[in-house]
Amino acid sequence: MLASVIIEYSVKSLNKVFDYIIPNDIKDIIKVGHKVIVPFASKEVEGFVLNIHNNKDNNIEYRSIIKVQDSDFYLNSELLELGKYMSNSLLCNLISCYQVMLPKALKASIKTNINKKYETKVSLNKNIDISKYIEEHKRRVKEIEIINLLKNNEILKKEIACESLNNLIKNNIVIENKYEINREVLIETEKEKNIKLTIEQEEAVNEILNSKDYKFLLYGVTGSGKTEVYIELIRRCLKENKTAIVLVPEISLTPQIVSRFKSVFGNLVAVFHSSLSEGEKYDEYRRIMKGEVSLVVGARSAIFSPLKNLGLIIVDECQSQTYKQENTPKYNAIDIAYKRCEYNNAKVVLGSATPALEEYARGKKGVLHLVELTKRISGKLPNIELVDMEIEAKKHNYIISEKLDTEIKKSLSKNEQVILLLNRRGYSTFLSCTNCGYVYKCPNCDISLIYHKSSNTYSCHYCGYRCEKSNICPNCHEEAIKDLGLGTEKLESLIEKKYNTKVLRMDADTTSTKNAHQKLIKEFSSGNYNILVGTQMISKGLNFENVSLVGIINPDASLSIPNFRSAERTYELLSQTAGRVGRFDLDGKVIIQTYNKDNYVYNAVLKNDFNTFFNYEMNIRKKLKYPPYYYICSILITSSNFNTSGSAANKIKKFLDNNLNQDYIVIGPSVSSIVKLKNKYRFNIMIKYKTKDNLYKVLNELNNITIKDVNIDINVNI
Repeated sequence: MLASVIIEYSVKSLNKVFDYIIPNDIKDIIKVGHKVIVPFASKEVEGFVLNIHNNKDNNIEYRSIIKVQDSDFYLNSELLELGKYMSNSLLCNLISCYQVMLPKALKASIKTNINKKYETKVSLNKNIDISKYIEEHKRRVKEIEIINLLKNNEILKKEIACESLNNLIKNNIVIENKYEINREVLIETEKEKNIKLTIEQEEAVNEILNSKDYKFLLYGVTGSGKTEVYIELIRRCLKENKTAIVLVPEISLTPQIVSRFKSVFGNLVAVFHSSLSEGEKYDEYRRIMKGEVSLVVGARSAIFSPLKNLGLIIVDECQSQTYKQENTPKYNAIDIAYKRCEYNNAKVVLGSATPALEEYARGKKGVLHLVELTKRISGKLPNIELVDMEIEAKKHNYIISEKLDTEIKKSLSKNEQVILLLNRRGYSTFLSCTNCGYVYKCPNCDISLIYHKSSNTYSCHYCGYRCEKSNICPNCHEEAIKDLGLGTEKLESLIEKKYNTKVLRMDADTTSTKNAHQKLIKEFSSGNYNILVGTQMISKGLNFENVSLVGIINPDASLSIPNFRSAERTYELLSQTAGRVGRFDLDGKVIIQTYNKDNYVYNAVLKNDFNTFFNYEMNIRKKLKYPPYYYICSILITSSNFNTSGSAANKIKKFLDNNLNQDYIVIGPSVSSIVKLKNKYRFNIMIKYKTKDNLYKVLNELNNITIKDVNIDINVNI
């Protein structure tokens, strides 16, 4: 018997299946979809079984499969088909698509070997005359105590481990029993709330359930109770013996939303996100494979959960760019959700207060079924004010304006809490010599280093390069290095001193350890801190009853990013952060500090008017031929040599011009906004198009072109 195996190999264009003999010892366990280790050339490589057959060619000398990596796990027929779809649409090798479907612990890696976890319990041997043993060993007091303890009981061995217990085991009076256990994902479960849906929420639920459509966009203002709609939809789904997936964009959202789902659905919930240990992911995946769970909550990769009888997929905060994977395969979890729901005859619900413009446009056109929640549960929207920082700068108020200062003091005097958003981590964002103008830059990237006071190092947030802080300029050797700019670490320090109060910081530096998000959210919720300083991770999905004020520091930075989505993402960030207040009984106030007070983005946020922003931005997109009016494909050309990269980019541009007609707009090549990243020089080419037609044929040809010392990275539908 032979198995056809797709293997992992370093050759870019190798996307072939090879046949291997199935050894007798695994004939009864091997399945299509199993991950296996096989010999290839002089190496052992990983692969997936795509077919099992008897079509043996006597002229070929076959090699044998070395082992099945884990017989408990395999890709089912749906996921195998999904991998083929991804490979074709994303222009990548099939093996990479299958690998991304499994947590790291389950990938068919020779080195990775996450074991099942066991616990040992002890009990009395019922086949032995215990009374006789007691009579003969009356003086062994400790042994008699253990025997009495184990009468009608089974106890963890580690709880009574001692020499006397070992003697009883040796004499076969006590026996050991090994039980497989799961590594429990610790989530603090909140008390179940008996919440009655509002009329608007009930109408939204019924509209989704009663429609024959399968793609929905749930557009609801912040605080309108989208989570309650999700819960009711899931409850109805589970009643029909179907399963569901809920995707969230950030790990920071996971603790609160998982806690909410756990309180309603208990142990039927499995959790997937990157802060879990590999062992925890392994056990959660096994629970899904065994059919022990009906609901999976997690970040992007949870979309591949092998649930049976899938009935519903919910994508919360669907506008988030984290749903698009940056590495190969560059899939978008929303596209995968559509494909899975199509396969399973299920429904997909995208939810957001600030949906991506493309999704909202499709909702308006009826491509997505648009369902709206227009009212906040609390009945009140926050009061939003803009502060002109040009005026404040003349008063030397560069960080905290007079207005924000007054409101912070007012909130603290009432024992209310404050959130301050600054979307830049670190202490200082710019290190320069005041004598000669030298700027500390990363040697691997064309980017300024960031100063982190807690570690007293200069750091690159792109490649991870670090060096110790020094006030001596490496150029002029004067002691004249000054740290300029503002990050969350410096803001935390300044706020703590200015208001003499307890400040909590939430950014990538303070949340790098296991369960850190959960601990920080709990600390702030319990009132142990008065002010929360953080990056964009505090802008979505968090509910704090005692927060009455949000201050937004330097939002202009995100507007100036050279990306056609910068206005959209700034609106999203401000609107979502503003939505953290006024959700409960307290009135909410939001102060936005800007040097660009008349910008249309700020004025739309000020009026809480998504539709005005949408119409204005869509007019710009139409004129500039950006999504949703055109699709975009980005081609990144990189090399360790600037000239090599530039020359290759010009050749690729010529190839595209010769093979694509005038319906395609080819722009570039141009240097990337960050010219050098991780010691690679970067050039971009952009293709704008309305229909695929000949595009995929041309891109596949390009994908198979090999240019020495050059990497070509194709990203469709950015």
